[in-house]
Amino acid sequence: MILNTDSMKPIYVQIAEWLEVEILNSNIKEDERIYSQYQLADMFTVNPATAAKGLNLLADENIVYKRRGLGMFVSPNAKQFILTKRRKQNLEQMIKELVIEANRLDVSESELIMMIHNFRQDGKEEEQL
Repeated sequence: MILNTDSMKPIYVQIAEWLEVEILNSNIKEDERIYSQYQLADMFTVNPATAAKGLNLLADENIVYKRRGLGMFVSPNAKQFILTKRRKQNLEQMIKELVIEANRLDVSESELIMMIHNFRQDGKEEEQL
């Protein structure tokens, strides 16, 4: 992953989100040790304090936990927690914006549902390629 330094999103948040994706993709599993702040700092060429802030963000949300002297580990049920959190934060916001725009464009609910259905079908076909 390449961090977007031009983004309005802070670097430490981008690091936390990248780690969440790694957990969602099962690249880092429950109770498995996660990268240290120094490993992350080296990977992303950032200050270790910035990387630590991203890890602490995940710890504050109970996605990872600390084992004294051993580092941080992925919490049990972290994957489910991330899915729930992202559905609530991201998906609901996107749907809200989509519905508002659909209303502006006078797109009916049935048209919108059909558009979503068609897009999901196209996405499944692309995944199979």
